Amino acid sequence: MSALPDVSESTFPTTVLGSDKPVLVDFWAPWCGPCKMLAPVVEKVAGQLGGQMNFVKLNTDEAPSLAGQYGVSGIPCLILFKGGKAVDRIVGFVPEAQIRQMLDKHLAAA
Repeated sequence: MSALPDVSESTFPTTVLGSDKPVLVDFWAPWCGPCKMLAPVVEKVAGQLGGQMNFVKLNTDEAPSLAGQYGVSGIPCLILFKGGKAVDRIVGFVPEAQIRQMLDKHLAAA
């Protein structure tokens, strides 16, 4: 299973919104094939950038209201949070370079 920690509706406010570092949230579901394909890619990026930002997973089947609150209509969906606000997102399976490009853009602006 994933090396990334899970967040839930109860832990999301402190873990994601209250974080002093940017947080990439991987919105996924156990039945989602592309989600399973994306997980190791996100884990690899997390291994490279883990000191600069946090990475977590959110199971949309267990937290549908959070998925709805952030307009997640398709999964996998990666949403980057900075200062408690969603600042960027990627929907669907993408290569590592595209994830890095999005994250590097925001880390450079930090």
